[in-house]
Amino acid sequence: MICSTGFRTLLRKELLRFWKVGFQTVAAPVVTSALYLLIFSHVLEEHIQVYAAVSYSAFLVPGLAIMSVLQNAFANSSSSLIQSKVTGNIVFVLLAPIGHAELYAAYVLAAVVRGLMVGLALLAIASVWIDLAWAAPHWILVFAVLGAAILGTLGIIAGIWAEKFDELAAFQNFLILPLTFLSGVFYSIHSLPPFWRDLSHYNPVFYMIDGFRYGFLGVSDVSPALSLAVVSGCLLVLAAATLQLLRTGYKLRA
Repeated sequence: MICSTGFRTLLRKELLRFWKVGFQTVAAPVVTSALYLLIFSHVLEEHIQVYAAVSYSAFLVPGLAIMSVLQNAFANSSSSLIQSKVTGNIVFVLLAPIGHAELYAAYVLAAVVRGLMVGLALLAIASVWIDLAWAAPHWILVFAVLGAAILGTLGIIAGIWAEKFDELAAFQNFLILPLTFLSGVFYSIHSLPPFWRDLSHYNPVFYMIDGFRYGFLGVSDVSPALSLAVVSGCLLVLAAATLQLLRTGYKLRA
């Protein structure tokens, strides 16, 4: 069961793994996102207004926050697995009396915690000079947790699939980064030409970002209920696929 000693030990190990190097895993992503915010808000504040009575800075902050959450959740689970595979210590995890569901839950929960820490830190910094609205806080929490869980799950899939760091970097650079950067972080999809606007609706990350931003602004490009349905469906499908990979030991057990 999920409350076993093995699960708690693995979760603690995963939490300590990124916390021991917090300057690299938490502080550095916050600084990078804060620089994005500072530069883009300064340059574009007077030139772009996406929603009525909403400044571009207020529009940008939620997008950058959830993007940081997603990218760091993916980085946490994927880097942990690939490091364990490359160094060979994955065998100690596999030999422990831990079920595949516990493995999945420990890696994903640690990824969610790291993602939320980075997102909260960025929001705290942004709130110093940008007036943030909190129209529907429950939507903020729901989409942050679900989004981080999805990217944490994708991180497990990438970590299982990759045999070396180059392959993991390719997975991130050619899949994760395009999905996040082309999902409405810096713009509303309604500003796009019809073809690209329609194509954006097939990007699940768009629904994570749009639903998360709705929690702040109270307005969105699509219904938050639709976004919740899409995000929840993606999580269920990816979780089922990942559990099957862990159950069979694909690329983990010789």
